Amino acid sequence: MLIIEKIRNGIVIDHIKAGQGLRIFEWLGLHKLPYTTAFVLNAPSERRGKKDIIKIYDTIALDCTILGLIDPHITVNIIENEDIKEKIALHLPDRVVNVLRCKNPRCITSTEQYIPHIFHLENEITGIYRCEYCEEARNNEDFW
Repeated sequence: MLIIEKIRNGIVIDHIKAGQGLRIFEWLGLHKLPYTTAFVLNAPSERRGKKDIIKIYDTIALDCTILGLIDPHITVNIIENEDIKEKIALHLPDRVVNVLRCKNPRCITSTEQYIPHIFHLENEITGIYRCEYCEEARNNEDFW
């Protein structure tokens, strides 16, 4: 059994879909930060069968909107004095700006580089987003 010590102060990103933790680890740039980080792959999970977990032994700014777009089932736990101070359940954001890119070559965002790429959630179950300008559909998994 793997034993990872408790976090005194920091963040635990839990319930990450198995195999997606490395992408989140890299997206957060944790390999470039000076903080001690524990990264667990394929941990047993009652909810998901298997899951990944990231433990950051310090506090950092997290964009929960983007994390929710990556995996809406993630839970972010803020730890203070070895206790969970706050538990944040994520969800797909209603609107994302400059995260997804419109692939429609006729979209105004393809020719006018200064226009932000804005997508609105159309279907929470399938993770479908629509471009605000041309209605092109994108899946939240297209983020990767």
